[in-house]
Amino acid sequence: MNTWLLRIVWVVLPVTAGDEIAAALRTWSTGPRLTAAVLLWVLWALVLGALLVPRPVAMTIVRIGAPLALIVTAIAAGSTAPSALSRAAAVLGPLLACVLGLRGEYPRICAQGAAYGDEERFPLKVPPGIAFAMLPLAIVVIGGGIAIGPLLLADRQWVAGAVAIALGWPAAFFATRLVHQLARRWIVLVPAGVVVADPLTLTDPVLFVRDRIQGLGPADPTQRPPDGALDLRLGAAFGSCVLLLHEETDVMRRVRGQGVGTRAGLVFVTPIALGRLIESAGARRIPVHHT
Repeated sequence: MNTWLLRIVWVVLPVTAGDEIAAALRTWSTGPRLTAAVLLWVLWALVLGALLVPRPVAMTIVRIGAPLALIVTAIAAGSTAPSALSRAAAVLGPLLACVLGLRGEYPRICAQGAAYGDEERFPLKVPPGIAFAMLPLAIVVIGGGIAIGPLLLADRQWVAGAVAIALGWPAAFFATRLVHQLARRWIVLVPAGVVVADPLTLTDPVLFVRDRIQGLGPADPTQRPPDGALDLRLGAAFGSCVLLLHEETDVMRRVRGQGVGTRAGLVFVTPIALGRLIESAGARRIPVHHT
């Protein structure tokens, strides 16, 4: 239901926010104005396609595109809207798109879109340090890196435009690859047990066989993990779960880009939809606990 609401919000976005953006662009010269309009329509179309065909790469497109739409609309409304109420009305659509696209059911649908056979994928939450610092910076680099060069060229600033493209497009590509890593972080229920796949903290996905799992359940966010536990939450403690094993398992952690071997009998991760994860794990005969 949330995903369909998200799609509706995005489809009508040109109506709810288009007037404010058009008003803000009205003072621009013809070339930059047309270029900006084309870039914005391309952004809208890319996100719409991602919403209609949910996959991990679609999650990356929405994770970048929805905040960019919010930024553009907020800037446009701030410069043209006559009252706080009209400014709030203009940004409501892209704001809802961000909330529904980044924190609703849509991320799990995207993760499940890459599933193979009988498996259920639950995306891991974005760590707060990334969500509130690195991710916004990456989105600004992507949006600015792609748009500034063409806008300068459209304004006949040939040298500055060429330099902006030469620097901005590679920077945007690199930042996009980094953001896409967030869409490939999962805890996966498979017939053999539980897989944790997280390119930010592990060199390779790790399978924890069902027979070696003692229990899976919520973790207390107020308690620090004991020494020797494998904590893959990266600061996202609320809504986390703990996987308790009968015996320690070899794991290759990613530390400063290098693989470091360790052994763990207790694993902490923070998935989206923890309750559904535990329910599905119990249905698959994986030992679970609810408190």
